[in-house]
Amino acid sequence: MSTLDAGCRADAAHWTDLGDVIFTPDRMDAAADEVNKVMELLDITAGCKILDMPCGPGRHSAELAGHGLEVTGIDATPAFVDAARARCKVRKLKAEFDVGDMRTFCRPEGFDIVLNLFTSFGYFHDDAENLSVAKNFFNNLRPGGEVLIDMMGKENLARIFQPRDWRQTDDGTYILEERQISEDWNWIDVTWTVIKGGKQRQVSCGHRIYSASELKRTLTDAGFIEVSVYGNLDGADYDLNAERLVVTALKP
Repeated sequence: MSTLDAGCRADAAHWTDLGDVIFTPDRMDAAADEVNKVMELLDITAGCKILDMPCGPGRHSAELAGHGLEVTGIDATPAFVDAARARCKVRKLKAEFDVGDMRTFCRPEGFDIVLNLFTSFGYFHDDAENLSVAKNFFNNLRPGGEVLIDMMGKENLARIFQPRDWRQTDDGTYILEERQISEDWNWIDVTWTVIKGGKQRQVSCGHRIYSASELKRTLTDAGFIEVSVYGNLDGADYDLNAERLVVTALKP
């Protein structure tokens, strides 16, 4: 199990190339349980309008749609958007998907819930751009709406950090993941080396690492109130045993 999620900034071609590495069968299968936990944590009920951004290949969006919720999934990678549409079509689920940028896609007050899952916040080196993402979440929500951000927090990562590890998948692919911390534990660079069938490909990217207090401050600066911090999607305390950094916040 990697110590770092795949959430980091890279262009669409990179994400497309890494899709099979990031979204493994086990990770796809975990989406149903994760969505059940999110629904309970936020008390999501029938009729809620959900914005899943970024949505990746639609693993959470499809599960949410399966609960009869009105789901919109936005992602900057066209191949992921196509995969999300196909996933829902196969399951005969209704959901809307489109290619878009988290900083700019906005339907003012159009959603009850904004979900940002799987370490998908902090893509940008400039903190002002990351704040613009949080402000865009705020603008997409109706008054009384909630945002949920799920990531590998700085405290979690520091406890389990490994500079490199590797794994072999069921189809014989070897994946080496190398990590480097910089900027006083504010940034992490990640390089994946994938070896399959005698061929090797490599991609590098990086993202901002947030502590609980830093992420809370970002959401507060964006206008949110009642910011709560949890150690996983079950709502456990954010303590030394925390598995994730999960933050929820309310738009007044």
